[in-house]
Amino acid sequence: MLKQLASGRAIVFSIIAGFILGYLSFKLGYSEFASYIKPVGKVFIQLLKMMIVPLVFSSIFMAVINLGTPEKLKRIGLKALLYYFTTTCIAAFIGLIAVNLIQPGKGVDIGSLPTEKVSENLSATLKAGADSGVLKSVLKVLQDAIPTNPVAAFANADILQIIVFSIFLSLAALFFRKESEPLINIVASLEFLSLKLVQAIMLIAPFGIFALLFDVMAQSGLDVIFVLGKYVMTVVSGLLIHFIILAFIGGYLIKISPIQLIHKLAKPILTAFSTASSAATLPLTMQTVEDNLNVDKETSKFVLPLGATINMDGTALYESVAVIFIGQVYGLDLSLTNQLIIFVTASLAAVGAAAIPQAGIVTMGIVLSAVGFPLDAIALILSVDRIVDMFRTAVNVFGDCIGACFVSFTKMNKTS
Repeated sequence: MLKQLASGRAIVFSIIAGFILGYLSFKLGYSEFASYIKPVGKVFIQLLKMMIVPLVFSSIFMAVINLGTPEKLKRIGLKALLYYFTTTCIAAFIGLIAVNLIQPGKGVDIGSLPTEKVSENLSATLKAGADSGVLKSVLKVLQDAIPTNPVAAFANADILQIIVFSIFLSLAALFFRKESEPLINIVASLEFLSLKLVQAIMLIAPFGIFALLFDVMAQSGLDVIFVLGKYVMTVVSGLLIHFIILAFIGGYLIKISPIQLIHKLAKPILTAFSTASSAATLPLTMQTVEDNLNVDKETSKFVLPLGATINMDGTALYESVAVIFIGQVYGLDLSLTNQLIIFVTASLAAVGAAAIPQAGIVTMGIVLSAVGFPLDAIALILSVDRIVDMFRTAVNVFGDCIGACFVSFTKMNKTS
């Protein structure tokens, strides 16, 4: 019975029910009910996040150990990076095409937009990103990836630092296999238990997802989407096109139809949509790719944690659309040179976006400043960012899954 509740159909039903009942609560003036239901969603996310650190560490460590040689790790890593960077650039380009064709900001009266005040903390973060510039920001991401204190990295759940530390530690274990056998056994046990706990947590997924979406709709309703509908439609249209492209690539790689592929990945896609967090969805993503797509474990355990950290297709596309939308609303110059700058900056800045809800907003400061747009203009899109964030996170996670398929496919072809 519990396994049926956690099925893909149950999750779809919980999403629909959350949207409808949440919207009815908003329209009937009972938004306060969300405060009683929201804790269920928060508990679900916190349970998933509880598993991120132990699962990422143990999965990366055991993936490297099972590869057997540093050379195999190098090959897998380079393939994954090539795939992620290529698809991120494609996503940013699709965003530019969509926003130029639809032109959602043309003729929009700024006074009619439901702007939200930019908080002092967000404003400071945006300014810090803008001041550093894209090159410095990317270099800082690379520099900060190396932990000065691994214990602090684990305590702060800094995924990129945990990945780097796990790779270094596992490489050392590879060279000194006999001496490291006790540690390998402990980490293997940690990985096994982490995966079992994830399976147990997913039994309450429909309830947690319902609560999260009920809260979103009960607080904001659809009114704000109608006002910014053209902007939301542009982002979602671009994301849908990119999603379809990825579906055809993935279907070709594993020799099934795109519809079948989407069906097999429905649970992580829908969970990513509802939680708006690639990191929180990671445990489920790894399990689903291995079970439903037959991706080998050494690939999924290395490629997917890496993808959840640096693969932000949806974020790159969204930032391209959002910045040009802001420019159109303010009537600012959108020359071909500016759009080229936006393309490059959005592609690179997305790499630095953390795998948490609304992280794309933080990197937006870099893209805005790259073309000289005012940072406070981000207030124009804050009111619908949570809705848009759910769509772009689903695309990010789907892209991670196709990345794992790509690396696994190229490995099999080389060995056959």
